[in-house]
Amino acid sequence: MTDDRAPSAPAADGFPPAPGSHDPETLRRRALDALLSARARTATLTDSVEDGELTAQHSPLMSPLVWDLAHIGNQEEQWLLRAVGGRQALRPEIDGLYDAFEHPRSARPSLPLLAPAEARTYASDVRGRALDILEAAPLHEGGRPLERAGFAFGMIAQHEQQHDETMLITHQLRSGPAALTAPAPPDPTDAGSLPGEVLVPAGPFTMGTSAEPWALDNERPAHRREVAAFHLDTSPVTCGAYQLFMADGGYTDPRWWAPEGWDMVREHGLTAPLFWHRDAGQWLRRRFGVTEPVPEDEPVLHVSWYEADAYARWAGRRLPTESEWEKAARHDPATGRSLRYPWGDTDPTPEHANLGQRHLRPARAGAYPAGRAPSGAGQLIGDVWEWTSSDFLPYPGFVAFPYREYSDVFFGPGHKVLRGGSFAVDQVACRGTFRNWDLPIRRQIFSGFRTARDA
Repeated sequence: MTDDRAPSAPAADGFPPAPGSHDPETLRRRALDALLSARARTATLTDSVEDGELTAQHSPLMSPLVWDLAHIGNQEEQWLLRAVGGRQALRPEIDGLYDAFEHPRSARPSLPLLAPAEARTYASDVRGRALDILEAAPLHEGGRPLERAGFAFGMIAQHEQQHDETMLITHQLRSGPAALTAPAPPDPTDAGSLPGEVLVPAGPFTMGTSAEPWALDNERPAHRREVAAFHLDTSPVTCGAYQLFMADGGYTDPRWWAPEGWDMVREHGLTAPLFWHRDAGQWLRRRFGVTEPVPEDEPVLHVSWYEADAYARWAGRRLPTESEWEKAARHDPATGRSLRYPWGDTDPTPEHANLGQRHLRPARAGAYPAGRAPSGAGQLIGDVWEWTSSDFLPYPGFVAFPYREYSDVFFGPGHKVLRGGSFAVDQVACRGTFRNWDLPIRRQIFSGFRTARDA
């Protein structure tokens, strides 16, 4: 899910975030940077199109961009101005309009939404007041749970970045010429020498976190998991590899498909990933308003869980479990520790991973050698969200904080877990413990996968 996780009103009691090792002023600067970075990206996504495109619904799967813009401001008002700052409500009459649980996306265009100029002014007014609150808020360990370690500010920065990713999906779905541009990601330097898979030995590791200051409730608490030995693809499955599945009749053979997935293939006449089409014997794709040949060595994108699962079965393999994915991404056998990221505990840089909409596509398989994990697997952070075989379930000892609607209401077999982030994800909303989830039919999201097999 990249959207619709915010409640209609905050409930500031419950599970306090761990303070971590950062002092309050370091966390204050980090929160300020995260909030400003998110708002700059929101401006890029909304200022790049005319007002008519902001108010239009480009797909029934998505909200109008202007809804996202005002929703971002409304959630910031509810959590930072009202819950943390104790301020009087600015626009209480619009809370219901921007309650993601009250109005499905398909119905939002018919609501009396704020016009683009009014939405921008509202979000800006809220932000000015929120920064005043941040400047004065006590972020020390003994503070209120929402303020401790700057959690509420980090939560709101992550919320805005998640909606920025949602708005980027809308940009991909919109018709017409490109509104966004970005340079190509770096080419791999040693892809030809990489093994096809890595062995992750059996043994326990620490999954989840109890120490990351801005980790969300479903990432908590840290706990031990025993994982059997397995092999994992070194890189995500590429478009070229996926075309072999297609050429071998992958979309016409029910042997490879879960029953619900096969029903989806027949109902919608699926023959390829979303946004692909065949022309003059060549596979092409539409990417942010540009039609181009499908690059064979780039991770496949815009595939559902059912498609990923079918490919894995066809290849004689399987999707990794969520525990396997996290062990491959975080466990350091030399120290027995679980790292914050595959490369270590330091925040991502452009040398580590393809994040933050710096590029509008995944990097070629084998890129970012500085970001590889001790297991040898690469591109575990950024590029494409990776489907796992696991249902979205709570960890042992899970406590909803600060509201049930972020995670608790989604737990169960209906949603599958994705890991690792994509090129559309900002680093504030992506780490080795971060858990995404969605319905197994979803294809518009920036999703790919890698496969595994038992050792």
